[in-house]
Amino acid sequence: MPEAQSGSAALPQEALEIAAGYAFGGPALDLGALLWDGVCLPDAQVRIPLPMLNRHGLVAGATGTGKTKTLQLIAEQLSAQGVPVFLADIKGDVSGISAPGARNEKVQARAAEVHQQWEATGFPAEFYALGGIGHGIPVRATVTSFGPLLLSKVLQLNRTQEQSLGLIFHYADQKGLELVDLKDLRAVVAFLTSDEGKGELKNIGGLSTATAGVILRSLTAFEAEGMADFFGEPEFDTVELLRTADDGRGLVSVLELAAVQDRPRLFSTFLMWLLADLFHDLPEVGDVDRPKLVFFFDEAHLLFNGASKAFLDSLTQTVRLIRSKGVGVFFVTQTAKDVPADVLAQLGNRVQHALRAFTPDDQKALKATVKTFPDSAYDLEELLTGLGTGEAVVTVLSEKGAPTPVAATRLRAPESLMGPVDAGALDSAVRSSSLYGRYAQAVDRESAYEKLGSRGAKGPDEMTAPRRSHEEDPSVVEQVVGSGVFKSLARSLGTQIGREITRSVFGTARRRR
Repeated sequence: MPEAQSGSAALPQEALEIAAGYAFGGPALDLGALLWDGVCLPDAQVRIPLPMLNRHGLVAGATGTGKTKTLQLIAEQLSAQGVPVFLADIKGDVSGISAPGARNEKVQARAAEVHQQWEATGFPAEFYALGGIGHGIPVRATVTSFGPLLLSKVLQLNRTQEQSLGLIFHYADQKGLELVDLKDLRAVVAFLTSDEGKGELKNIGGLSTATAGVILRSLTAFEAEGMADFFGEPEFDTVELLRTADDGRGLVSVLELAAVQDRPRLFSTFLMWLLADLFHDLPEVGDVDRPKLVFFFDEAHLLFNGASKAFLDSLTQTVRLIRSKGVGVFFVTQTAKDVPADVLAQLGNRVQHALRAFTPDDQKALKATVKTFPDSAYDLEELLTGLGTGEAVVTVLSEKGAPTPVAATRLRAPESLMGPVDAGALDSAVRSSSLYGRYAQAVDRESAYEKLGSRGAKGPDEMTAPRRSHEEDPSVVEQVVGSGVFKSLARSLGTQIGREITRSVFGTARRRR
Protein backbone atom coordinates (compact mmCIF):
# COMPACT_ATOMS: atom_id res chain seq x y z
CA MET A 1 0.00 0.00 0.00
CA PRO A 2 1.32 3.50 -0.77
CA GLU A 3 2.41 5.56 2.18
CA ALA A 4 -0.44 7.25 3.97
CA GLN A 5 -1.11 10.71 2.60
CA SER A 6 -3.06 13.62 3.98
CA GLY A 7 -6.39 12.57 5.40
CA SER A 8 -5.51 8.89 5.83
CA ALA A 9 -5.20 9.14 9.61
CA ALA A 10 -8.76 10.48 9.80
CA LEU A 11 -10.21 7.27 8.34
CA PRO A 12 -12.59 5.34 10.54
CA GLN A 13 -10.90 2.54 12.45
CA GLU A 14 -12.71 -0.14 10.38
CA ALA A 15 -11.40 1.35 7.13
CA LEU A 16 -7.86 1.57 8.52
CA GLU A 17 -8.01 -2.11 9.53
CA ILE A 18 -9.24 -3.13 6.08
CA ALA A 19 -6.49 -1.11 4.37
CA ALA A 20 -3.84 -2.68 6.61
CA GLY A 21 -4.97 -6.12 5.43
CA TYR A 22 -3.82 -5.32 1.88
CA ALA A 23 -0.43 -3.77 2.72
CA PHE A 24 1.62 -6.56 1.13
CA GLY A 25 5.39 -6.31 0.90
CA GLY A 26 6.03 -8.61 -2.07
CA PRO A 27 4.91 -8.49 -5.72
CA ALA A 28 1.17 -8.04 -6.10
CA LEU A 29 -1.58 -7.13 -8.56
CA ASP A 30 -3.31 -3.80 -8.01
CA LEU A 31 -7.10 -4.07 -8.20
CA GLY A 32 -8.17 -0.60 -7.11
CA ALA A 33 -8.91 1.65 -4.17
CA LEU A 34 -10.98 1.04 -1.06
CA LEU A 35 -14.56 2.30 -0.86
CA TRP A 36 -15.88 3.24 2.57
CA ASP A 37 -19.21 4.85 3.28
CA GLY A 38 -19.59 5.65 -0.42
CA VAL A 39 -16.24 7.47 -0.61
CA CYS A 40 -13.23 6.28 -2.65
CA LEU A 41 -10.02 6.27 -0.57
CA PRO A 42 -7.15 6.18 -3.10
CA ASP A 43 -4.46 5.92 -0.45
CA ALA A 44 -5.89 2.53 0.59
CA GLN A 45 -5.03 0.21 -2.31
CA VAL A 46 -6.63 -3.24 -2.65
CA ARG A 47 -4.22 -5.83 -4.04
CA ILE A 48 -3.65 -9.58 -4.60
CA PRO A 49 -0.24 -11.10 -3.76
CA LEU A 50 1.25 -12.64 -6.90
CA PRO A 51 2.20 -15.96 -5.21
CA MET A 52 -1.43 -16.42 -4.15
CA LEU A 53 -2.78 -16.38 -7.71
CA ASN A 54 -2.44 -20.16 -7.90
CA ARG A 55 -4.84 -20.50 -4.95
CA HIS A 56 -7.73 -20.05 -7.40
CA GLY A 57 -10.50 -17.50 -7.41
CA LEU A 58 -14.01 -16.44 -8.35
CA VAL A 59 -15.11 -13.40 -10.35
CA ALA A 60 -18.87 -13.05 -10.10
CA GLY A 61 -21.63 -10.53 -10.70
CA ALA A 62 -24.75 -9.75 -12.67
CA THR A 63 -24.59 -9.08 -16.41
CA GLY A 64 -23.17 -5.63 -17.20
CA THR A 65 -21.41 -5.07 -13.88
CA GLY A 66 -17.86 -5.21 -15.28
CA LYS A 67 -16.69 -8.83 -14.91
CA THR A 68 -14.99 -8.88 -18.32
CA LYS A 69 -13.06 -5.69 -17.56
CA THR A 70 -11.95 -7.21 -14.26
CA LEU A 71 -10.59 -10.25 -16.10
CA GLN A 72 -8.80 -7.92 -18.49
CA LEU A 73 -7.32 -5.89 -15.63
CA ILE A 74 -5.99 -8.99 -13.85
CA ALA A 75 -4.74 -10.58 -17.09
CA GLU A 76 -2.79 -7.44 -18.04
CA GLN A 77 -0.94 -7.33 -14.75
CA LEU A 78 -0.19 -11.04 -14.78
CA SER A 79 1.25 -10.72 -18.28
CA ALA A 80 3.33 -7.71 -17.22
CA GLN A 81 4.82 -9.82 -14.41
CA GLY A 82 5.75 -12.67 -16.73
CA VAL A 83 2.79 -14.96 -16.04
CA PRO A 84 0.97 -16.57 -19.02
CA VAL A 85 -2.81 -16.23 -19.00
CA PHE A 86 -5.67 -18.14 -20.63
CA LEU A 87 -8.92 -16.25 -21.33
CA ALA A 88 -12.14 -17.70 -22.73
CA ASP A 89 -13.72 -15.02 -24.92
CA ILE A 90 -17.45 -15.76 -24.85
CA LYS A 91 -18.71 -12.45 -26.25
CA GLY A 92 -15.88 -11.75 -28.67
CA ASP A 93 -14.62 -8.59 -26.95
CA VAL A 94 -11.47 -9.77 -25.15
CA SER A 95 -9.23 -9.59 -28.23
CA GLY A 96 -8.65 -5.93 -27.41
CA ILE A 97 -6.10 -6.98 -24.78
CA SER A 98 -3.56 -7.13 -27.62
CA ALA A 99 -3.97 -3.42 -28.49
CA PRO A 100 -3.34 -0.22 -26.52
CA GLY A 101 -6.43 1.25 -24.88
CA ALA A 102 -8.08 4.50 -25.84
CA ARG A 103 -7.63 7.42 -23.47
CA ASN A 104 -10.93 9.18 -22.82
CA GLU A 105 -12.65 11.15 -20.08
CA LYS A 106 -14.05 8.09 -18.31
CA VAL A 107 -10.69 6.34 -18.23
CA GLN A 108 -8.91 9.46 -17.03
CA ALA A 109 -11.51 10.08 -14.32
CA ARG A 110 -11.29 6.49 -13.05
CA ALA A 111 -7.47 6.57 -13.05
CA ALA A 112 -7.48 9.80 -11.06
CA GLU A 113 -10.00 8.44 -8.53
CA VAL A 114 -7.90 5.39 -7.69
CA HIS A 115 -4.41 6.94 -8.10
CA GLN A 116 -3.60 4.82 -11.15
CA GLN A 117 -0.74 5.80 -13.45
CA TRP A 118 -2.66 4.82 -16.58
CA GLU A 119 -0.74 4.23 -19.81
CA ALA A 120 -2.23 2.79 -22.99
CA THR A 121 -0.60 -0.63 -23.45
CA GLY A 122 -1.17 -3.70 -25.61
CA PHE A 123 -0.10 -7.15 -24.40
CA PRO A 124 1.32 -10.13 -26.30
CA ALA A 125 -1.55 -12.41 -27.32
CA GLU A 126 -2.27 -15.58 -29.24
CA PHE A 127 -5.75 -16.18 -30.65
CA TYR A 128 -7.49 -19.53 -30.89
CA ALA A 129 -10.89 -20.77 -32.06
CA LEU A 130 -12.58 -23.98 -30.99
CA GLY A 131 -12.51 -26.39 -33.91
CA GLY A 132 -11.42 -23.55 -36.16
CA ILE A 133 -14.88 -21.99 -36.08
CA GLY A 134 -13.94 -18.34 -35.81
CA HIS A 135 -10.85 -16.26 -36.50
CA GLY A 136 -8.30 -18.05 -34.35
CA ILE A 137 -5.89 -20.94 -34.66
CA PRO A 138 -7.96 -24.16 -34.51
CA VAL A 139 -8.06 -25.98 -31.17
CA ARG A 140 -8.96 -29.65 -31.55
CA ALA A 141 -8.77 -32.71 -29.34
CA THR A 142 -8.73 -36.36 -30.30
CA VAL A 143 -11.58 -38.43 -28.93
CA THR A 144 -9.02 -40.67 -27.21
CA SER A 145 -7.49 -37.70 -25.41
CA PHE A 146 -10.85 -36.16 -24.55
CA GLY A 147 -11.86 -39.31 -22.71
CA PRO A 148 -15.19 -40.90 -21.77
CA LEU A 149 -16.13 -38.78 -18.78
CA LEU A 150 -15.91 -35.42 -20.55
CA LEU A 151 -17.51 -36.83 -23.69
CA SER A 152 -20.39 -38.23 -21.64
CA LYS A 153 -21.18 -34.73 -20.40
CA VAL A 154 -21.15 -33.36 -23.95
CA LEU A 155 -23.45 -36.17 -25.11
CA GLN A 156 -25.70 -35.73 -22.05
CA LEU A 157 -25.44 -39.40 -21.09
CA ASN A 158 -26.74 -40.70 -17.77
CA ARG A 159 -24.53 -42.41 -15.20
CA THR A 160 -25.06 -45.92 -16.59
CA GLN A 161 -24.37 -44.78 -20.14
CA GLU A 162 -21.32 -42.87 -18.92
CA GLN A 163 -19.87 -46.03 -17.40
CA SER A 164 -20.67 -47.96 -20.57
CA LEU A 165 -18.85 -45.38 -22.68
CA GLY A 166 -15.85 -45.91 -20.42
CA LEU A 167 -15.97 -49.61 -21.27
CA ILE A 168 -16.07 -48.80 -24.98
CA PHE A 169 -13.00 -46.60 -24.63
CA HIS A 170 -11.26 -49.40 -22.76
CA TYR A 171 -12.11 -51.83 -25.54
CA ALA A 172 -10.73 -49.46 -28.18
CA ASP A 173 -7.55 -48.94 -26.12
CA GLN A 174 -7.11 -52.69 -25.76
CA LYS A 175 -7.64 -53.45 -29.44
CA GLY A 176 -5.41 -50.66 -30.74
CA LEU A 177 -8.34 -48.84 -32.36
CA GLU A 178 -7.26 -45.21 -32.37
CA LEU A 179 -10.15 -42.84 -31.63
CA VAL A 180 -9.10 -39.68 -33.43
CA ASP A 181 -12.45 -38.20 -34.40
CA LEU A 182 -16.15 -38.88 -33.87
CA LYS A 183 -16.46 -41.23 -36.82
CA ASP A 184 -13.84 -43.47 -35.20
CA LEU A 185 -15.84 -43.79 -32.01
CA ARG A 186 -19.06 -44.24 -33.97
CA ALA A 187 -17.39 -47.04 -35.98
CA VAL A 188 -16.32 -48.86 -32.80
CA VAL A 189 -19.77 -48.61 -31.22
CA ALA A 190 -21.42 -49.67 -34.51
CA PHE A 191 -19.13 -52.69 -34.66
CA LEU A 192 -19.95 -53.68 -31.07
CA THR A 193 -23.69 -53.52 -31.80
CA SER A 194 -23.43 -55.41 -35.11
CA ASP A 195 -24.03 -59.13 -35.48
CA GLU A 196 -20.31 -59.58 -36.06
CA GLY A 197 -19.27 -57.62 -33.01
CA LYS A 198 -21.90 -58.52 -30.40
CA GLY A 199 -19.72 -61.33 -29.15
CA GLU A 200 -17.07 -58.78 -28.18
CA LEU A 201 -19.48 -57.33 -25.62
CA LYS A 202 -19.18 -60.49 -23.57
CA ASN A 203 -15.48 -59.77 -23.11
CA ILE A 204 -16.21 -56.35 -21.60
CA GLY A 205 -19.01 -57.32 -19.22
CA GLY A 206 -21.52 -54.75 -18.11
CA LEU A 207 -22.15 -53.24 -21.55
CA SER A 208 -25.54 -54.10 -22.99
CA THR A 209 -26.45 -53.95 -26.65
CA ALA A 210 -29.29 -51.56 -25.80
CA THR A 211 -27.01 -49.09 -23.97
CA ALA A 212 -24.42 -49.25 -26.73
CA GLY A 213 -27.22 -48.46 -29.18
CA VAL A 214 -28.24 -45.40 -27.16
CA ILE A 215 -24.65 -44.16 -27.22
CA LEU A 216 -24.45 -44.74 -30.97
CA ARG A 217 -27.62 -42.72 -31.57
CA SER A 218 -26.33 -39.91 -29.34
CA LEU A 219 -23.09 -39.82 -31.29
CA THR A 220 -24.88 -39.75 -34.62
CA ALA A 221 -27.14 -36.89 -33.51
CA PHE A 222 -24.18 -35.02 -32.06
CA GLU A 223 -22.29 -35.33 -35.34
CA ALA A 224 -25.36 -34.24 -37.30
CA GLU A 225 -25.39 -31.00 -35.27
CA GLY A 226 -22.02 -30.08 -36.76
CA MET A 227 -19.87 -31.04 -33.77
CA ALA A 228 -17.38 -33.16 -35.71
CA ASP A 229 -15.00 -30.23 -36.35
CA PHE A 230 -13.98 -30.03 -32.71
CA PHE A 231 -12.49 -33.52 -32.62
CA GLY A 232 -9.51 -34.58 -34.68
CA GLU A 233 -5.89 -33.88 -35.42
CA PRO A 234 -3.57 -32.11 -35.14
CA GLU A 235 -4.48 -32.10 -31.48
CA PHE A 236 -3.74 -28.91 -29.58
CA ASP A 237 -0.83 -29.21 -27.18
CA THR A 238 -1.71 -27.34 -23.99
CA VAL A 239 1.96 -26.60 -23.35
CA GLU A 240 1.45 -23.77 -25.86
CA LEU A 241 -0.47 -21.93 -23.12
CA LEU A 242 2.61 -21.70 -20.91
CA ARG A 243 4.74 -19.50 -23.16
CA THR A 244 6.15 -16.04 -22.60
CA ALA A 245 6.89 -13.36 -25.19
CA ASP A 246 10.41 -12.35 -26.23
CA ASP A 247 10.25 -9.37 -23.87
CA GLY A 248 9.52 -11.64 -20.89
CA ARG A 249 5.85 -10.80 -20.56
CA GLY A 250 3.39 -13.65 -20.21
CA LEU A 251 1.52 -14.62 -23.36
CA VAL A 252 -2.25 -14.08 -23.17
CA SER A 253 -4.02 -16.97 -24.92
CA VAL A 254 -7.51 -15.89 -26.03
CA LEU A 255 -9.92 -18.65 -27.05
CA GLU A 256 -12.70 -17.16 -29.16
CA LEU A 257 -16.04 -18.78 -28.34
CA ALA A 258 -18.51 -16.26 -29.74
CA ALA A 259 -19.13 -18.43 -32.82
CA VAL A 260 -20.04 -21.44 -30.67
CA GLN A 261 -21.76 -19.74 -27.75
CA ASP A 262 -24.99 -21.49 -28.76
CA ARG A 263 -23.28 -24.79 -27.82
CA PRO A 264 -22.44 -24.06 -24.18
CA ARG A 265 -22.17 -27.66 -23.03
CA LEU A 266 -19.55 -28.30 -25.68
CA PHE A 267 -17.32 -25.27 -25.09
CA SER A 268 -17.48 -25.48 -21.30
CA THR A 269 -16.46 -29.14 -21.42
CA PHE A 270 -13.69 -28.34 -23.89
CA LEU A 271 -12.34 -25.77 -21.44
CA MET A 272 -12.31 -28.52 -18.82
CA TRP A 273 -10.35 -30.73 -21.23
CA LEU A 274 -7.69 -28.03 -21.55
CA LEU A 275 -7.43 -27.82 -17.78
CA ALA A 276 -7.44 -31.61 -17.30
CA ASP A 277 -4.71 -32.01 -19.94
CA LEU A 278 -2.56 -29.48 -18.13
CA PHE A 279 -3.29 -31.18 -14.83
CA HIS A 280 -1.83 -34.56 -15.65
CA ASP A 281 0.98 -33.36 -17.93
CA LEU A 282 2.58 -30.74 -15.66
CA PRO A 283 5.07 -31.72 -12.93
CA GLU A 284 4.54 -30.95 -9.27
CA VAL A 285 6.17 -27.68 -8.22
CA GLY A 286 4.53 -26.92 -4.87
CA ASP A 287 4.32 -23.29 -3.78
CA VAL A 288 5.94 -20.94 -6.29
CA ASP A 289 6.80 -17.24 -6.38
CA ARG A 290 4.51 -16.77 -9.36
CA PRO A 291 2.03 -19.08 -11.13
CA LYS A 292 3.01 -20.92 -14.30
CA LEU A 293 -0.40 -20.07 -15.74
CA VAL A 294 -3.64 -18.45 -14.62
CA PHE A 295 -6.68 -19.94 -16.34
CA PHE A 296 -9.96 -17.96 -16.48
CA PHE A 297 -12.98 -20.23 -16.84
CA ASP A 298 -15.84 -18.04 -18.11
CA GLU A 299 -19.54 -19.00 -17.90
CA ALA A 300 -18.51 -21.54 -15.27
CA HIS A 301 -22.09 -22.43 -14.33
CA LEU A 302 -22.43 -24.21 -17.68
CA LEU A 303 -19.78 -26.68 -16.57
CA PHE A 304 -21.67 -27.67 -13.44
CA ASN A 305 -25.22 -27.78 -14.83
CA GLY A 306 -26.40 -31.35 -15.21
CA ALA A 307 -23.00 -32.80 -14.29
CA SER A 308 -22.82 -36.31 -12.89
CA LYS A 309 -21.35 -37.00 -9.45
CA ALA A 310 -18.32 -38.65 -11.07
CA PHE A 311 -17.75 -35.56 -13.19
CA LEU A 312 -18.05 -33.18 -10.24
CA ASP A 313 -15.77 -35.36 -8.12
CA SER A 314 -13.15 -35.32 -10.85
CA LEU A 315 -13.49 -31.56 -11.31
CA THR A 316 -13.10 -30.96 -7.58
CA GLN A 317 -10.03 -33.17 -7.44
CA THR A 318 -8.48 -31.43 -10.45
CA VAL A 319 -9.02 -27.96 -8.98
CA ARG A 320 -7.63 -29.06 -5.62
CA LEU A 321 -4.47 -30.66 -7.03
CA ILE A 322 -3.59 -28.43 -9.97
CA ARG A 323 -2.54 -25.67 -7.57
CA SER A 324 0.58 -27.67 -6.69
CA LYS A 325 1.47 -27.67 -10.40
CA GLY A 326 1.59 -23.89 -10.47
CA VAL A 327 -1.74 -23.28 -12.21
CA GLY A 328 -4.36 -20.89 -10.84
CA VAL A 329 -7.99 -21.18 -11.92
CA PHE A 330 -10.54 -18.36 -11.76
CA PHE A 331 -14.16 -19.33 -12.31
CA VAL A 332 -16.28 -16.56 -13.79
CA THR A 333 -20.04 -16.66 -13.32
CA GLN A 334 -22.98 -14.64 -12.01
CA THR A 335 -23.29 -15.79 -8.40
CA ALA A 336 -21.28 -17.88 -5.97
CA LYS A 337 -24.17 -20.34 -5.75
CA ASP A 338 -23.44 -21.35 -9.36
CA VAL A 339 -20.32 -23.13 -8.07
CA PRO A 340 -20.62 -26.33 -5.99
CA ALA A 341 -19.63 -25.91 -2.35
CA ASP A 342 -16.66 -28.29 -2.61
CA VAL A 343 -15.21 -26.23 -5.45
CA LEU A 344 -16.12 -22.86 -3.91
CA ALA A 345 -14.25 -23.81 -0.73
CA GLN A 346 -11.02 -23.93 -2.76
CA LEU A 347 -11.39 -20.45 -4.25
CA GLY A 348 -9.36 -18.20 -1.96
CA ASN A 349 -9.56 -15.02 -4.07
CA ARG A 350 -12.97 -13.43 -4.59
CA VAL A 351 -14.06 -10.46 -6.69
CA GLN A 352 -17.83 -10.05 -6.41
CA HIS A 353 -19.51 -7.43 -8.59
CA ALA A 354 -23.04 -6.14 -8.05
CA LEU A 355 -26.02 -8.47 -7.79
CA ARG A 356 -29.65 -7.76 -8.55
CA ALA A 357 -32.48 -8.40 -6.11
CA PHE A 358 -35.55 -7.87 -8.28
CA THR A 359 -37.16 -11.28 -7.79
CA PRO A 360 -37.44 -13.78 -4.92
CA ASP A 361 -34.84 -15.95 -6.67
CA ASP A 362 -32.52 -12.95 -6.91
CA GLN A 363 -32.95 -12.24 -3.22
CA LYS A 364 -32.26 -15.87 -2.36
CA ALA A 365 -29.08 -15.80 -4.47
CA LEU A 366 -28.00 -12.57 -2.78
CA LYS A 367 -28.38 -14.03 0.71
CA ALA A 368 -26.53 -17.19 -0.35
CA THR A 369 -23.67 -15.10 -1.74
CA VAL A 370 -23.36 -13.03 1.45
CA LYS A 371 -23.01 -16.24 3.48
CA THR A 372 -19.95 -17.25 1.46
CA PHE A 373 -17.97 -14.19 2.61
CA PRO A 374 -16.05 -13.83 5.89
CA ASP A 375 -17.52 -11.60 8.58
CA SER A 376 -17.42 -8.02 7.38
CA ALA A 377 -17.64 -4.45 8.60
CA TYR A 378 -20.03 -3.81 5.69
CA ASP A 379 -23.73 -4.56 5.33
CA LEU A 380 -23.04 -6.84 2.38
CA GLU A 381 -26.66 -7.32 1.30
CA GLU A 382 -27.08 -3.58 0.92
CA LEU A 383 -23.59 -3.07 -0.52
CA LEU A 384 -23.84 -5.76 -3.21
CA THR A 385 -27.05 -4.31 -4.63
CA GLY A 386 -25.66 -0.78 -4.66
CA LEU A 387 -22.27 -1.25 -6.31
CA GLY A 388 -21.70 0.62 -9.56
CA THR A 389 -20.16 -0.71 -12.76
CA GLY A 390 -16.47 -1.32 -12.19
CA GLU A 391 -16.89 -1.71 -8.44
CA ALA A 392 -16.69 -4.96 -6.50
CA VAL A 393 -16.42 -6.58 -3.09
CA VAL A 394 -13.00 -8.21 -2.71
CA THR A 395 -11.37 -10.67 -0.36
CA VAL A 396 -8.14 -12.50 -1.23
CA LEU A 397 -5.48 -14.58 0.46
CA SER A 398 -2.69 -12.66 2.13
CA GLU A 399 0.99 -13.53 1.70
CA LYS A 400 0.58 -15.84 4.69
CA GLY A 401 -2.42 -17.58 3.15
CA ALA A 402 -5.04 -16.04 5.47
CA PRO A 403 -8.18 -14.32 4.11
CA THR A 404 -7.94 -10.53 3.92
CA PRO A 405 -10.73 -8.31 5.25
CA VAL A 406 -13.68 -7.85 2.90
CA ALA A 407 -13.08 -4.64 0.95
CA ALA A 408 -15.48 -2.71 -1.24
CA THR A 409 -13.29 -1.61 -4.15
CA ARG A 410 -13.41 0.86 -7.01
CA LEU A 411 -11.46 -1.04 -9.66
CA ARG A 412 -8.74 0.29 -11.91
CA ALA A 413 -9.25 0.75 -15.65
CA PRO A 414 -7.62 -1.75 -18.04
CA GLU A 415 -4.79 -0.25 -20.08
CA SER A 416 -5.53 -2.28 -23.19
CA LEU A 417 -8.44 -1.78 -25.59
CA MET A 418 -11.79 -2.40 -23.89
CA GLY A 419 -13.45 -4.02 -26.89
CA PRO A 420 -12.58 -6.22 -29.88
CA VAL A 421 -9.75 -5.46 -32.28
CA ASP A 422 -10.52 -5.05 -35.98
CA ALA A 423 -11.29 -8.38 -37.70
CA GLY A 424 -8.61 -7.75 -40.32
CA ALA A 425 -5.95 -7.14 -37.69
CA LEU A 426 -7.08 -10.26 -35.83
CA ASP A 427 -6.82 -12.44 -38.95
CA SER A 428 -3.39 -11.01 -39.69
CA ALA A 429 -2.20 -11.78 -36.16
CA VAL A 430 -3.48 -15.35 -36.43
CA ARG A 431 -1.87 -16.07 -39.81
CA SER A 432 1.45 -14.59 -38.75
CA SER A 433 1.61 -16.78 -35.63
CA SER A 434 4.27 -19.46 -35.49
CA LEU A 435 1.54 -21.92 -34.49
CA TYR A 436 -0.67 -21.37 -37.54
CA GLY A 437 1.17 -23.81 -39.78
CA ARG A 438 1.14 -26.43 -37.04
CA TYR A 439 -2.59 -26.46 -36.29
CA ALA A 440 -4.49 -24.77 -39.12
CA GLN A 441 -4.93 -27.74 -41.47
CA ALA A 442 -6.91 -30.74 -40.21
CA VAL A 443 -5.35 -34.19 -40.75
CA ASP A 444 -7.31 -37.43 -41.17
CA ARG A 445 -4.95 -40.39 -40.82
CA GLU A 446 -5.75 -44.09 -40.51
CA SER A 447 -7.56 -44.81 -37.28
CA ALA A 448 -10.44 -46.94 -35.95
CA TYR A 449 -12.85 -46.01 -38.76
CA GLU A 450 -10.44 -47.08 -41.48
CA LYS A 451 -9.23 -50.17 -39.60
CA LEU A 452 -12.73 -51.48 -38.97
CA GLY A 453 -13.84 -50.56 -42.49
CA SER A 454 -11.01 -52.55 -44.10
CA ARG A 455 -10.87 -55.49 -41.74
CA GLY A 456 -12.58 -57.91 -44.14
CA ALA A 457 -12.70 -61.27 -42.44
CA LYS A 458 -10.34 -60.17 -39.70
CA GLY A 459 -11.57 -59.27 -36.27
CA PRO A 460 -10.06 -56.49 -34.16
CA ASP A 461 -7.75 -58.94 -32.39
CA GLU A 462 -6.08 -59.90 -35.66
CA MET A 463 -5.46 -56.27 -36.60
CA THR A 464 -3.81 -55.30 -33.36
CA ALA A 465 -0.04 -55.06 -33.03
CA PRO A 466 1.60 -56.59 -29.95
CA ARG A 467 0.75 -54.75 -26.75
CA ARG A 468 2.43 -54.37 -23.40
CA SER A 469 0.55 -54.64 -20.13
CA HIS A 470 0.80 -51.94 -17.48
CA GLU A 471 -0.10 -51.82 -13.86
CA GLU A 472 -3.62 -51.00 -12.80
CA ASP A 473 -4.47 -47.31 -12.76
CA PRO A 474 -6.86 -46.58 -9.87
CA SER A 475 -8.02 -43.36 -11.54
CA VAL A 476 -9.44 -45.40 -14.41
CA VAL A 477 -11.14 -47.70 -11.92
CA GLU A 478 -12.66 -44.92 -9.86
CA GLN A 479 -13.45 -42.29 -12.45
CA VAL A 480 -14.08 -44.07 -15.73
CA VAL A 481 -15.57 -47.53 -15.44
CA GLY A 482 -15.94 -48.24 -11.72
CA SER A 483 -14.55 -51.74 -12.08
CA GLY A 484 -11.53 -53.35 -10.44
CA VAL A 485 -10.42 -55.38 -13.46
CA PHE A 486 -9.25 -52.65 -15.84
CA LYS A 487 -5.66 -51.86 -16.55
CA SER A 488 -3.88 -49.16 -18.48
CA LEU A 489 -2.65 -50.50 -21.81
CA ALA A 490 -0.22 -49.57 -24.55
CA ARG A 491 -0.89 -49.86 -28.25
CA SER A 492 1.01 -49.33 -31.41
CA LEU A 493 0.28 -46.32 -33.61
CA GLY A 494 1.35 -46.76 -37.23
CA THR A 495 5.14 -46.92 -37.33
CA GLN A 496 5.54 -45.51 -33.83
CA ILE A 497 6.88 -47.74 -31.08
CA GLY A 498 3.72 -47.24 -29.04
CA ARG A 499 1.70 -44.88 -26.92
CA GLU A 500 0.57 -45.40 -23.36
CA ILE A 501 -3.10 -44.97 -22.65
CA THR A 502 -3.04 -43.86 -19.03
CA ARG A 503 -6.31 -42.23 -18.17
CA SER A 504 -6.30 -39.60 -15.47
CA VAL A 505 -9.06 -38.31 -13.18
CA PHE A 506 -11.30 -37.32 -16.10
CA GLY A 507 -10.48 -40.39 -18.16
CA THR A 508 -8.39 -38.16 -20.42
CA ALA A 509 -5.42 -39.83 -22.10
CA ARG A 510 -1.96 -38.64 -21.16
CA ARG A 511 0.12 -37.93 -24.23
CA ARG A 512 3.76 -38.90 -24.44
CA ARG A 513 5.73 -35.77 -25.32
